[in-house]
Amino acid sequence: MKLTAVIMAGGKGERFWPKSRVSYPKQFLSLTSDGETMIQKTVKRLENLVEKQDIYIITNQEYLHLVEKQLPDLPKENIIAEPCPRNTAPCIALAGAIIQKKYQDAIMLVLPSDHLIHAEEIYINTLKKAVKFASEGENLITLGIMPTYPETGYGYIKYLRGSSQDGVYGVECFVEKPDLETAKKYLRSREYLWNSGMFIWKASSILNNIKKYMPDLYTGLQPIVNAYATENFEKILNQNFSNLPAESIDFGIMEKAENIYTIPSSFGWDDVGNWLALERVNATDSNGNLFDGDVISVDTRNCTVSADNKNNKTIALLGLHDLVIVDTPDALLICDKKSTQDIKKVLAEIRKQEKFDLL
Repeated sequence: MKLTAVIMAGGKGERFWPKSRVSYPKQFLSLTSDGETMIQKTVKRLENLVEKQDIYIITNQEYLHLVEKQLPDLPKENIIAEPCPRNTAPCIALAGAIIQKKYQDAIMLVLPSDHLIHAEEIYINTLKKAVKFASEGENLITLGIMPTYPETGYGYIKYLRGSSQDGVYGVECFVEKPDLETAKKYLRSREYLWNSGMFIWKASSILNNIKKYMPDLYTGLQPIVNAYATENFEKILNQNFSNLPAESIDFGIMEKAENIYTIPSSFGWDDVGNWLALERVNATDSNGNLFDGDVISVDTRNCTVSADNKNNKTIALLGLHDLVIVDTPDALLICDKKSTQDIKKVLAEIRKQEKFDLL
């Protein structure tokens, strides 16, 4: 059966403000020393598993030019630009319907565009296991990450540890982001996995479930899919997409459907969700500092600095600890590391003060 990949690239990456902006979000930034952007890395790690012509990007219309610029080798018809954000269920449903129309049926790898994977060989082997299991029935599979610390920024998957089928387990339930004490409990129990947001299934399997559990979405898609590969596609997409229900695939399908499975995985996954992630994916110095830019540091420890080298500015740090400092041409963020999950509060204040050019 044909193997395809659908890469979701429409997010705004708000917790990476002020580097990530509405006009240039996180997936198009390079956050590692090799200079590759997040979306380029995502496509590159699939090149030995999925043919280039079978990789699809779902993004927002305002990011279409960025996708085409950063991924010039992908067929342009494989880049689907949503006219407005409607969350992950419409995004995945549209991709699945297009793939089904094109191939009758196919396996879909559904992947975010802004995650890092360190052990890529293990990652590819895990995907191969999921592909095999997905091909054997109407199975919906998500990759769960074995937790290594009590993270409060992720959703969790409670899996049935005694239900293994060659390393694939049944799912008991999905749970929302916990508080710290609950996260510690999850870690001790060994019954919970981080929800990675990566899915594997046949196009027919996910579409059958969408028809059953989200009939309004399934019906609303039909005129768009019927127009695919015609000269009217963009017009019909623009006319109909905003009417689709805005819902996540987790809430709309995964929390309701049967035949939900997970593969407990350890392949060095990081969703690079906020500025603290940089010190997990880049080497720090002997004082625990991570500096990108022209930085002078005295009696400073456990600080992360990301500076725009175009600014021609030296940043001097004296007697600081546990801070994130991000310098851009029009904004400077100084943040206690404990508050990095709350950067959206800064954006809310920016909107309140109507400083929209900073978003």
